Amino acid sequence: MSCDAADERHKNTRTPRVSSVGRGSLVIMCRNIRTLHNFAPPATEDEIHAAARQYVRKVSGMTKPSSANQDAFDEAIDAIAATTSALLETLVTKAAPRDREIEAAKARARAAKRYAS
Repeated sequence: MSCDAADERHKNTRTPRVSSVGRGSLVIMCRNIRTLHNFAPPATEDEIHAAARQYVRKVSGMTKPSSANQDAFDEAIDAIAATTSALLETLVTKAAPRDREIEAAKARARAAKRYAS
């Protein structure tokens, strides 16, 4: 799930995470970078690219860069996605691959417990 979709889905159920950037400005930060290693089926290029975008947003403090910064933003996303793909291809583990549906159910249970009121 993208950062924007996560923010939209949870906008009424949680206080957004904010970070001060510069003098007095506040930016909503994404907290939705997910583990991509050791899943069956493996992470897709779209998932890797989304994680790279989330990372660049977090590090830069911008959810949408200005037109002056768009090229640098896009280059960083592409470089991080390529590095992430290479990393995921070379990692080894003896553990059995995790099932996406089971992990999603565990996450929903944790969220239900966390946000129960």
